[in-house]
Amino acid sequence: MTIAEIASRAGVSKAAVSRYLNNGYVSSEKREAIRRVIEETGYVPSQQAQTLRTGKSRMIGVIVPRIDSESISRVVAGISQVLEARAYRLLLANTDNRIEKELEYLEVFRSGNVDGVILVATMLSAAHRKAIAALGVPVVLVGQQMEGVSCVYHDDRGAARAVTELLLGKGRRRVGYIGVTPRDRAAGAARRAGYQDALHAASMEPNPVWMEQSDFSIDGGCAAAERLLARVPDIEGIFCATDSIAIGVKKRLEVQGKRIPEEVALAGIGHSRMSELVRPKLATAHYYYQTSGEEAARDLLEILEQGIDRKKQLMLGFEVFAGESV
Repeated sequence: MTIAEIASRAGVSKAAVSRYLNNGYVSSEKREAIRRVIEETGYVPSQQAQTLRTGKSRMIGVIVPRIDSESISRVVAGISQVLEARAYRLLLANTDNRIEKELEYLEVFRSGNVDGVILVATMLSAAHRKAIAALGVPVVLVGQQMEGVSCVYHDDRGAARAVTELLLGKGRRRVGYIGVTPRDRAAGAARRAGYQDALHAASMEPNPVWMEQSDFSIDGGCAAAERLLARVPDIEGIFCATDSIAIGVKKRLEVQGKRIPEEVALAGIGHSRMSELVRPKLATAHYYYQTSGEEAARDLLEILEQGIDRKKQLMLGFEVFAGESV
């Protein structure tokens, strides 16, 4: 089945069929006639032919750090929902939290057949900026902020300060922090800064002895808690950069026979499903992950349709859930 045959059956011109297939203007009467023929014949347009004809693949590359992360799955769900509603397809690339893989996929998409890229970023570097500048197609970042690039990100510093203040507000003075590498500007540097902001506001000086570093895993949080408790056995509260880390800390506290929250208050960030399932329920900050994906996809489609990249910088808010662990 060809466009010419569809046009003949529908009693319209080939140009009308082409406009219909490419979401251009077609009168309602002609649109209905074309739709009916396509439905009756089961015609599926050739993606390759459409790409050659329009110069657009209607394919968006999406680079994510982990496919097994609940927060990332919520981001991707938001992206997918917006793209599918506009007849775009999603090409997903998983980097397993490896920076070199992020850069490799940026290069793949530079030479590949995509109209744009959404990068759910982790640790941004000068190499990232260079790769993004060389892409040749629009790019939107999710989860990190970079000047001169369209971004959708979270108020990491504000959320960390608010959660730490929740712990301090319960009368806990020796409040520790378990975070991730500061090379991750959002989950690492910004959340640590928010923790320190809360201590300063309470006229307390951050104590390096009260701070530990972990990876993003439950096991990493458990190991970091063991190190922290060995140095500060009388710690009264622990703020963790993520819920996963906090659940690892919970495991370690239970092994050492410390009651939550009676002896040690505990909180994280992310409001994961697991934070609701554990007992006591974890105090945490809720991020709008799916919304961030939706907004990033809308921004990218706006750039593609208008031909103008306004380098939007959108910071989303948060909600604090007190749970039962403080």
